Amino acid sequence: MQPRRIARELALLSLSQMPNASDKLEAQQLSNLVLAAIRTLTSEIQETLETAAAELRRGSDRLLSSETRAIDVRSARAMVNDSIELAQKAINRLGTAMEIPEFIQLSNQQEVRSYAIEILTTINRRQSEIDETLTSSLEDWQLNRLPRIDRDILRIAVAEIAFLGLPDRVGINEAVELAKRYSDEAGHRFINGVLRRVTDRIKAKTGLQ
Repeated sequence: MQPRRIARELALLSLSQMPNASDKLEAQQLSNLVLAAIRTLTSEIQETLETAAAELRRGSDRLLSSETRAIDVRSARAMVNDSIELAQKAINRLGTAMEIPEFIQLSNQQEVRSYAIEILTTINRRQSEIDETLTSSLEDWQLNRLPRIDRDILRIAVAEIAFLGLPDRVGINEAVELAKRYSDEAGHRFINGVLRRVTDRIKAKTGLQ
């Protein structure tokens, strides 16, 4: 995996746990970013498994309390299927957490750290501008109502495209790939649409075609 792609993923996963002060961000070591990323994934795994267990219990209770009515059986089956999907999601996240150290070990670690810190400090310093850009490109949505992972992917993409010189097509593609990995089908389609509107607005503002 390319160093910048690893850095982007580290920035996404560590964003919610990093200090807000720019000088503290710039002093972060690569190990701190990796630890924050793994903690984020571990927390999500735990929450997902707890939700899966609760859904499985609900399905079991529905079956035990029903008189084998078709509607109850169908409802219980749906709950069990949901719990299986959630458990699979948790397993996938566990696999991701285990991959991160290996990816970093096999890459240019200085480049990974430098670009991850650059993304994080850019978001920290320019968040009001980034959020204003996103808000103006959302249709019938509020930025603070989006799932955290989708909101952070959008912020990273705008930071890279608007302030770090990443070509808009590359920025959109990278954001969509992150969404496929960490969000869902609806999430990556939504992110693709928002970022296309963002880049159209940026081009219109700068007079570029």
